[in-house]
Amino acid sequence: MGNFVIIAYLAGWQNWTADDILGDLLTHINYAFANVKNSEVVLDLENDIEKFGELHKVKEKYPHLKILLSVGGWTWSSGFHEAALTKENREKFAESALRLVKEYGFDGIDIDWEYPGQIGAGNPYGPEDKENFTLLIKKIREKLGDSYLLTIAAGANKAFIENTEMGKVSEYIDYCNLMTYDFRGEWNRITGHHTNLYSSSYDPESISAEKAVRIFIDAGVPSEKIVLGCAFYGKGWNGVENANNGLYQKAQEAFSISYNKIKKLIGNEDFVRYWDGNACAPYLFNGNIFISYDDEDSIREKCKFVKKMNLGGVMFWEYSEDISGSLVKVMAEELL
Repeated sequence: MGNFVIIAYLAGWQNWTADDILGDLLTHINYAFANVKNSEVVLDLENDIEKFGELHKVKEKYPHLKILLSVGGWTWSSGFHEAALTKENREKFAESALRLVKEYGFDGIDIDWEYPGQIGAGNPYGPEDKENFTLLIKKIREKLGDSYLLTIAAGANKAFIENTEMGKVSEYIDYCNLMTYDFRGEWNRITGHHTNLYSSSYDPESISAEKAVRIFIDAGVPSEKIVLGCAFYGKGWNGVENANNGLYQKAQEAFSISYNKIKKLIGNEDFVRYWDGNACAPYLFNGNIFISYDDEDSIREKCKFVKKMNLGGVMFWEYSEDISGSLVKVMAEELL
């Protein structure tokens, strides 16, 4: 293994077994998700224990692999505000995290609070989250010690930086998994790239993964702790105006689509694949439907950027959305 990491997020609710996981091409798997209830980390998926068994089969086959329990996510972040609010709650949270790590043989914890100081999916939040997020991460590190890994997932924007103390947080974590995807989606009525590496010349907002990386470095996060996010799914829109091949055009309803399904559209005579050279991002358009996504070419460019910027590596959401492993194979070719 090289000096870079390849971190896969693997959803417990998806249909996969140990045989589906190319563990030799990964360095870490973050199992998603555990929930936060009453200031404790709890298991809330019906098949968690079954999936843990599958994970350990992969680890037995590939002993280098590190398995982490990821806590929260978009849907299950409502309990973080309370968990971080007091010293007692932070202690309770950290103790429960350590207990689950030991009980189920994990190599560490990944905290995916979406988001400190922001409402997220209608979650409790407040300005106190800024300092309390740091204190929570510090307490978890104290409980885990140096024997276990501690990572976070972070929103790839200025709002996340403004509502956290990432310079301080980075002292306690091994990696900051930067969610450089979902730049656009169902909340937009204008199409656009959702996981582009560089800014597109067509984008009035000039959003990009590169800009996100730079603001995290400016906030005090060491480059080698920043892990660049890739998307194994696309964001699409229907009812797109037929201009500029659908890029940054008015649209109607939006949707998400796995790379498994996107691959079936590539080469379809109705869809044409385009490449935005400035953004290093592909997209599909058929005159009405526009789809933004990552493919082998954009992943390769992201890996080159990781090496150029001396970042920690790459991570992606979510493994089962490219079950063939075609995208992770490019990551391994470039980084391992």
